[in-house]
Amino acid sequence: MDSYKKEFVDFMLESQALKFGDFTLKSGRKSPFFMNAGAYVTGSQLRRLGEFYARAIHDKYGDDFDVLFGPAYKGIPIAVVTAAAYSDLYNKEVRYCSDRKEEKDHGADKGSFLGSKLQDGDRVIMIEDVTTSGKSMEETVPKVRGAADVEIKGLMVSLNRQEKGKSEQSALDEIKDLYGFDTAAIVAMDEVVEYLTEKNVIDDELAGRIAKYYEQYGAKK
Repeated sequence: MDSYKKEFVDFMLESQALKFGDFTLKSGRKSPFFMNAGAYVTGSQLRRLGEFYARAIHDKYGDDFDVLFGPAYKGIPIAVVTAAAYSDLYNKEVRYCSDRKEEKDHGADKGSFLGSKLQDGDRVIMIEDVTTSGKSMEETVPKVRGAADVEIKGLMVSLNRQEKGKSEQSALDEIKDLYGFDTAAIVAMDEVVEYLTEKNVIDDELAGRIAKYYEQYGAKK
């Protein structure tokens, strides 16, 4: 695993964005771990988060894009800090854009979007925290494609949970098949487990519970 991925796992733990215990997810599943990007709240945490996303996007897509699109609401700050980090790390200006949950019908910035307007020919990277059901993509992909003649290059999330979505596939694979663009994550859960087991953060009891969870909910590769 690349060094920056290990740094990201440590960062998730330090920020308490990744926790281990007993959690009931929105889906109703009982999970031994929980990921919450809302835990990144300080200036230094957000700066580092943007840097990790920027590095992962650069590794995956290079500079072959123009816009970072972050779905409301959690995707908005992630898109902003990643655009700033990309400028700092790679000296490339990329624009950010996000959707509004409710369309604004007054003022100079009316419409369904925040940030840069999407333009014909734009190459877009979708960016969000973690995808478990693909619901946010159901809402935002039609908006993005309907706003202009754009090319969606891919989706980058922080953690691939590697569990079933609506089918036996992972949510990321379902999105890839449904919309026809690439999907990726800074780090995948099997990488997290392997690294933290080596560091003795995950003991045998917790490793067993995680393995049992994936026996029931793990996606087919």
